[in-house]
Amino acid sequence: MQLKPIHINDFTILQPYFKNQPYRLSVYSLLSIIVWSCQKYLSSYIIHDDAVVLSNEAVNNPQDRYLVLPVNHSGYFTPEYLHRLAAQLGYPEYWFVPGDYLTQFESNAIADRFFITEQPEYEDYIYLTEDLALLKGNRFAKKRNLIHQFNKSYVDTGKVIVDRLTTDNAGECLDFLTKWCEDHDDCEGPDNESLACEKRALTTALNAIDALEGLGILIRIEGVVSAIAIASRLNAFMGVLNFEKAFSEVRGLYQFLDNECAKRLFSDYRYINKESDMGIADLARSKKSYHPVDKLKSYKLTLR
Repeated sequence: MQLKPIHINDFTILQPYFKNQPYRLSVYSLLSIIVWSCQKYLSSYIIHDDAVVLSNEAVNNPQDRYLVLPVNHSGYFTPEYLHRLAAQLGYPEYWFVPGDYLTQFESNAIADRFFITEQPEYEDYIYLTEDLALLKGNRFAKKRNLIHQFNKSYVDTGKVIVDRLTTDNAGECLDFLTKWCEDHDDCEGPDNESLACEKRALTTALNAIDALEGLGILIRIEGVVSAIAIASRLNAFMGVLNFEKAFSEVRGLYQFLDNECAKRLFSDYRYINKESDMGIADLARSKKSYHPVDKLKSYKLTLR
């Protein structure tokens, strides 16, 4: 079997397999898979046994390679099948195996075929859409207060417009991203590899948001784009907030953006997956402050 590099044009071919896939980890968002390819890792795929088989290979180190779980619309593949598939394709391991998967089979069925290693930096934060849209109760009092301050300074004075993000206004959003990066010590700098990768992935998402069926909003303050967000479908009950950027010096803007995302982008979903904290302490504190209802662990399965 020969896997081929994934491309934006493959979205329409792959989307039917992802529409009702069973996994809750954000990495199984098709938009995310496509836009992050060609960054640190090159993503490739093949359709086999009525499923999408996906691999990732480090751009600068071909020996650093792995599969993710096959994606289809009919459920989970057995550990026996996964072991046979990886051996057939010549890959030593699977990454981003959701904790949900491990509970579907007897522990010996997996442990007899794989070494199991937790990936704590890829543990996803999951929230009730209703919680983030309504912000009820004392636990969200600080968020409501910051949004109130933002409303008083900007919204109530007619300085704010919230608009749908499309390819038609992507140019404005790219200008915003350039300025945002300048404020964060230049995303292209040698010491900011992760930000540089994110900038390239977000640029791809902005330029192809319609083709990738992404959902996005932008916030203009006095006519200037000052915040953007992009979301995508994960499965029938959960969406992923793939990207969220705002000028941090505007007090309350991030909280206002987050609340608008919940109301405008996730109204069709019960849950919002806001991805992992990647082991970054400040990001972890921010995600915890919104009181997730679940934290979904990610695991690596290495062939025995």
